[in-house]
Amino acid sequence: MIIIIKQEDDTDNVEIEYEVETPNFSNNPEYEQFKDVFNHFLNQGEEEEKNEENKEKEEEKEKDDDKSSSDSENSDSENDEPKENVIGKKKLKKLNRLTVAELKQMVNKPEVVEWVDVTAADPKLLITLKAYKNTVPVPQHWSQKRKYLQGKRGIEKLPFELPDFIKQTGIMELRSAVKEKEDQQRLKSKTRERTQPKMGKLDIDYQKLHDAFFRYQTKPKLTIHGELYYEGKEFETKLKEKKPGILSDELKAALNIPALAAPPWLINMQRYGPPPSYPNLKIPGLNAPIPEGAQWGYQPGGWGEAPVDEFGQPLYGDVFGTEYTAVPEEHIQPIERTLWGELESEEEKEEEEEEEEEEEEKQEDIDTQGLATPSGLTSVASGLETPDFIELRKDSKKQEEKTLYTIIPQKETTITGFMGSQHIYNMDAVTGGNKRKNANDIEVALNPEELEEGLDEDTVRRKYEQQMEMEKESQVKEDFSDMVAEHAQRQAKKRKKMEDKKYKDFKF
Repeated sequence: MIIIIKQEDDTDNVEIEYEVETPNFSNNPEYEQFKDVFNHFLNQGEEEEKNEENKEKEEEKEKDDDKSSSDSENSDSENDEPKENVIGKKKLKKLNRLTVAELKQMVNKPEVVEWVDVTAADPKLLITLKAYKNTVPVPQHWSQKRKYLQGKRGIEKLPFELPDFIKQTGIMELRSAVKEKEDQQRLKSKTRERTQPKMGKLDIDYQKLHDAFFRYQTKPKLTIHGELYYEGKEFETKLKEKKPGILSDELKAALNIPALAAPPWLINMQRYGPPPSYPNLKIPGLNAPIPEGAQWGYQPGGWGEAPVDEFGQPLYGDVFGTEYTAVPEEHIQPIERTLWGELESEEEKEEEEEEEEEEEEKQEDIDTQGLATPSGLTSVASGLETPDFIELRKDSKKQEEKTLYTIIPQKETTITGFMGSQHIYNMDAVTGGNKRKNANDIEVALNPEELEEGLDEDTVRRKYEQQMEMEKESQVKEDFSDMVAEHAQRQAKKRKKMEDKKYKDFKF
């Protein structure tokens, strides 16, 4: 550490300054980690000196400003040198901003460009987003300073009108008639109707109401996707129905353009060219032929002069209608002239059904006749005939006619027991006085004379066996299983043919 002592002349004031030596750490690498600590104390002293100097300068400036506040304007005007013209940021932004015409030329869909779009940070990106499919636009009142719908305060709201298909039912005449009748009533009758109203005053035909809503109803005007309401929308013209370059009859009448006359702006377009915002627009007299009956020239109703170059070639398109590029036939897809989805006539259907029935009959004849052998014998047995009626259920027994109910006779008896009854029913009349028979029981008829003489066991067994043989013979019937199988096979073939026909006849 070095101490410097300053002593001023003729004064007793002595200033002592301390100067810190910068240690040299290059000789000893072990002291390098203390280097930051020493630098911290060195920098702190320098920063304190700088702060003191700045404070002194600021105090001097404040004093000078207070003294020269009165003479500052005059001295500045006389002594200051003339400065160069500096452009502000706002002015620079305006100079670099695109015009609406330039922005319309740069984008693909110029119809979506508005005058405020040029002030956007990136106008091209904004127009690309606005021109994108199914984009919902921001409502137009976003830039208005007044409140929403504030301008409609003085406009009188029109009363609601019924649609035409409801007016045709005559409901309005009925309502007006009822209202006139109510106006003619006295106060007493009006109060009575409020407490005890009468129903069915408007007697309207329900068939008319049904036809109005289910036959003659028309679809109301609805907004499309992304179309929002804004103030004054109902007073604007619908540009969706308008196309550029096509003049309506109302516009022609308003501009006083006679029939087969050119629009007034065609001469300027022939001179300066087509509108750059619509490069593909066909304009008659400029890049498309004029209509039939119209004439070239500058007379009233004339179409000016065709825009051509020095060689007589059209500048902007086929203005004379002479260009025709024939497409080779090999590139044209042949048109199919056959009708599809046509319904068949009833006569054709009947003919097809008759043909199918004849084929089935022939097939049945072949099945019944069989195949003839060379020796003249047939494969079908000669003794069999087709029966008129085929019973499909095997071992079917004739069922006796059953009655719906039987009357059981009633008898009177003495009361017996704790819960006895005075009346009982004779069940022998229903069952015939016999016990319930088993299905396997067999009845054998015996003469009373044989019973008197006495029956042996052998005679009873013999009669039993005879009865069993008789019942077996009655139960045995003719076997028609082969015929049943043929019939089932024939029905299956017929069903399959009907299904194939159903899929075959199905047409769009």
